Amino acid sequence: MNAPVWDLSIAYSGTDDPAIAVDIAFVRECLDRLAGWQSAAADCATLQRALSLAELARIRACNLFEYSGCLLAVDSGDEAARKLSGQVDVLLADLTQAFEPFDDQLVRMPMPELDKVLAGEDDSGPLERFRFQIDLQRELRDSRLSVGQEQLLAAMTVDGRNAWSRLYDRLTGGLDVELELPDGSRERIGLSQAASILYGGDTLRREPAWRGVRAQMEVHAESIAAILNALSGWRLSEYEKRSHTRPVHFLDPSLHDSRIQRATLDTLLQVAWDNVDVGRKAAKLMAGTYGTDTLQPWDQFAAMPAPAGVQAREYSFSEAIDIIRECFAGVHPEMGEFVDIMVKRRWIDAAPQPRKQLGAFCGGFSVHRTPVVFMTWGNSMSDVLTLAHELGHAFHSWVMRDMPYSHSDYPMTLAETASIFAESVVRDSLLARAESGYERRQMLFEEMSSALGFLVNIPVRYEFERAFYEQRAQGELSVRALRELMASAWSRWYGDSMSQVDDMFWASKLHFSIAEVSFYNYPYLFGYLFSMGVYAQREQRGQAFFPDYLRLLRATGSASAEDLAREHLQVDLAKPDFWQASVDIARARIDDFEKLLLEERLQG
Repeated sequence: MNAPVWDLSIAYSGTDDPAIAVDIAFVRECLDRLAGWQSAAADCATLQRALSLAELARIRACNLFEYSGCLLAVDSGDEAARKLSGQVDVLLADLTQAFEPFDDQLVRMPMPELDKVLAGEDDSGPLERFRFQIDLQRELRDSRLSVGQEQLLAAMTVDGRNAWSRLYDRLTGGLDVELELPDGSRERIGLSQAASILYGGDTLRREPAWRGVRAQMEVHAESIAAILNALSGWRLSEYEKRSHTRPVHFLDPSLHDSRIQRATLDTLLQVAWDNVDVGRKAAKLMAGTYGTDTLQPWDQFAAMPAPAGVQAREYSFSEAIDIIRECFAGVHPEMGEFVDIMVKRRWIDAAPQPRKQLGAFCGGFSVHRTPVVFMTWGNSMSDVLTLAHELGHAFHSWVMRDMPYSHSDYPMTLAETASIFAESVVRDSLLARAESGYERRQMLFEEMSSALGFLVNIPVRYEFERAFYEQRAQGELSVRALRELMASAWSRWYGDSMSQVDDMFWASKLHFSIAEVSFYNYPYLFGYLFSMGVYAQREQRGQAFFPDYLRLLRATGSASAEDLAREHLQVDLAKPDFWQASVDIARARIDDFEKLLLEERLQG
C-alpha cells in the first residue's frame, strides 16, 4: 500500500456537491430564526430553542469548515476550497453574532434561572448537556463586552485576525525549497516535502533541506513578522478592552481555553526547567550517533543513523499500519480494529504533495462524528510515530462519537493525552520485541527525541512567545528583534547541547501564526508528561486499565484538567510530584540508551 490520499465523501463529494449549498442555506435559515427571537430579555422557552438551534447550526457550519480546511491542507492553491473557506468563516462569525444576545443572557442570569433553562429537553436530549460550556463562559463574565461590541468583534475577525493566519498558510503552502546537495547538484521541492526530510534518515539531503527552508524563511521574514505582529497586536488590543473590571493578562485566554490554572502551568514549566539536563543529555547522546559532540539543528528531529555496514531501515506506509495496528491491539482489540477502520474507509491522507501544508493533524467531521488524519509520509520511524500520534487523536474522537456534541470539545492540554499515549504504546511495544541492539537503540533513540522535543523545544517556544507578548505591548517587533528573542530562548534551554541556534524558528513553525489559538506550545509539554502518568497506570491496573482509560478520554470534554486528574489519577497538578514522576520515566529511558551504548562499546 502506498501512502494514501483520503476520501472525504462522507462529508461532501467535492466543492460542487449540492449538499454544500443545502448546508449553507440551513445555517442561514437558523441565523434568520435566531434573529427573529432576539429581544431585550428572552424568556426561558426562547433561550431553550436558541440553544438547540445554535447547536444544530454550528454542527453544520463546522462540518463545512473542516471540509474546506482538509482540501486546503492537501493543496494550498485550491481556489474553490479557499472560496468555500472564506464563506464558512463568515458563516461562523455570523452565527456567533446571532447567538450573542442569548449567550450574554445565559452568562449573566442568576443560577436558579439558568437551572430552569437547562431543565428542558430537545430532540438531542436534555439541555443539561450545555451546562459545562455555559459555566466556562460564566467564568469570563467580568471580562465580557456589551452585546454590540462582542458582535462587532466577531464580525471583524474574518477579515482581521483570521485573514493573517490564512495569509501564512497561503504563503508557506506556495513555497518551493531549493536544496544544494553535496555533489553540487540542486533539487527543487515543496516546503512541506523539505520539512518532511528533516524527520527522516536521509543524511545527504537533511542539512540542505534545513538550509533551504531557512533561506525561504529569511526571504519572507518581513511578511511573517508582520503576521505575528498583527495577530498579537489584535489580541492585546482585545485583552485591553476586556480589562474593564479586572486586568486580562495575555496568558489568561490561553489558560482558560486549555482549562488549567496558572499555578498548574507555573509548576509544569518549573519542573521542566529543574530537569533541563534530561533533554540536554538526550541531545548530546543523539549528537553522538551522528558523530558530533553537540547536536546540529538539522538533526534534532531526524531518525537515528544506522551503524556502519547496516542499511538504515525505511518503512512503507503499509508496514507502519501493520506495526501500529498490532501495537494498539496489544492495549485492547478495539484499538487495533479502529486502525483498520481508518485505513479501509480512507480517512488518512499521507501521500507527499508539493502544495501540502506543513505539519500533521487530526480533524473531524461534526455531522458524522468522523475523524480524519493528515500528514506527509517520509518512510522514517519518526513518521510511524507521527502516524500513531494522529491515530491516537482520532481514537480519542472516535470513542466520544456517541456523546453529546457539546461534550466532545476537549482542550489542547487533554487532547494530547491520547496521541502521546499512542506513541508510547508503539515505542514500548517495538522496544519489547527488538531482536538486536540496533533495534533497541532505535526505539530508545525515539524516546530521547521525544524528551528533547517536549522538555526543551516546547519550552523554547513558550518562552519566546511569552517574551514576544511582553515586548509587543510597547510596539511592533522587527525581524531582528524576533530573531534575538528566539536565539535567547533557544540558548537558555538548549545550553551547550546544540551547535547553533535556530533564530528563524519563529517563522518556520506555523503554530505561532494560528489565528484561533495563542500559546500553541505548552499544551504539548502538559500532554507529554500527563500521558506518561496515564500510561504508567497501564501495568498497575492490568485488565481494568482500558475501561478506565476510555472513561478518562470521554470525560475530557466536560472537565477541567485539574478536576480530571483528581478524579481519574488522584493527583494534584499544581504540585510538582506528578510531573516529576513522569520526567523520571523519561530520564530512565535516556539512561537506558546510554547504558546500551556503553555495553556495545565494551563488547566491541
